This record gives sequence, structure tokens and C-alpha cells, in this order.
Amino acid sequence: MAVAAAVFLVGAIGLALVGPPNVPLGAALYMLDSQALYALQAHAAGWIWDNLAMPVLVRPAWLLPASIGILCAGMSITLSNLQRPQRSPRRRL
Repeated sequence: MAVAAAVFLVGAIGLALVGPPNVPLGAALYMLDSQALYALQAHAAGWIWDNLAMPVLVRPAWLLPASIGILCAGMSITLSNLQRPQRSPRRRL
């Protein structure tokens, strides 16, 4: 999870620095594949497109990988804390 977090966070920084400033995710996807958004809209239900997809597509392109990276970092920290063996309390005599 830590590696995935690093990849997503570095990708987000790369998108923010190299790409046009504040380009929306929808515009970035349109630049990569102009038919992808039309196919996504055709396969998504109306309420999913309006309430979930559109709010994400109008955000800056770097925000989605940054959010995924932060979630992966949090899961990595949580999983590393869960895997630590618990020490039994020692008695003092």
C-alpha cells in the first residue's frame, strides 16, 4: 500500500507541475481519449452520472490521484499497526 501511495502522490505532483494549470479531470480525459467520456456516460445510469461522475470530472486532474494516494497511505499506516504483535505484559516480582 505504501508503494501505491507513493506512485499516486508522485503522479499527482507530476500532473500538477507538468500539465496545464487547473485543468479539469474531464478535459484531461478528453485529451487522452475523446470517446472515453461518451462511453462512460452511455454506460452509467443517469443519477450516477449526474451525482457522482460530473462532480469528480470538474475537479482539477491532480486531485483524484492525490486523494487515492492519501487513502493508500492511510491504509498502509493502519495495516502496519494491525500487523504488530502484541507483547504480553510482564510481571514484576
